[in-house]
Amino acid sequence: MNAPVNSSEDLLYAVEDGIARLTFNRPQARNALTFAMYEQMAKVCEDINADRSIKALILTGTGDKAFASGTDISQFRAFKTAQDSLDYEARIDRVLGTLESCRVPVIAAIAGACTGGGAGIAACCDIRIGTETTRIGFPIARTLGNCLSMSNISRLVALIGPARTKDLIFKARLVEAPEALALGLLNEVVPDVEALQRRAMETAKLVASHAPITLEVTKEAVRRIRRTLSRDEGEDLILKAYMSEDFREGMDAFLNKRAPNFKGR
Repeated sequence: MNAPVNSSEDLLYAVEDGIARLTFNRPQARNALTFAMYEQMAKVCEDINADRSIKALILTGTGDKAFASGTDISQFRAFKTAQDSLDYEARIDRVLGTLESCRVPVIAAIAGACTGGGAGIAACCDIRIGTETTRIGFPIARTLGNCLSMSNISRLVALIGPARTKDLIFKARLVEAPEALALGLLNEVVPDVEALQRRAMETAKLVASHAPITLEVTKEAVRRIRRTLSRDEGEDLILKAYMSEDFREGMDAFLNKRAPNFKGR
């Protein structure tokens, strides 16, 4: 039985036979997330935590061009004060923390680009399956000139190590599927979107058939082992990036489709 729940135009949510599916549905914007979509995703995770009939969650994006390309950059236009920057990163930390703490196994079915906030979401998932066209990265050093949240940095370092984290961000490159698989950014690669959706469902059904408490406590144990930097520990770094002239330049360049001219101030 397929029961739609909490769906909106931009974020589709449905549950079928104990398997939940959340789809980023803005293909015209490469599935970039609005602030409302972030909040809806957190609410879905909270609902799942309260509904023991749900055994697994699949995250995916509409189409084959992008899983999610991060936060919709146009929303940064409203940033005027230091507090706006801190509030944004606090929101990201809270939402992604809620996703990471979702009690059921979360499977990311990743087709196409998985960048910025989208890659941050994928890093919160327990199993990441890609296609041969999947590309993952955080290209902010050549686009916006901002920074990742402290929780995103912590997850990435835990996932691929400090040296590879710096390599990925410093070079602002997107990792192709074979390398992503080797690095641990992906657990599995399949040929195309059709195979991706099929494999994601097969995996969700497999984990859903196993002892729920075993999976839940294992997931929480792994989360506790990995230390996440607090917002307080990174507040000075967030302000340095978001209050810089470079961030304003990067945002304007991105929205006007031109190359940014970063000056390091």
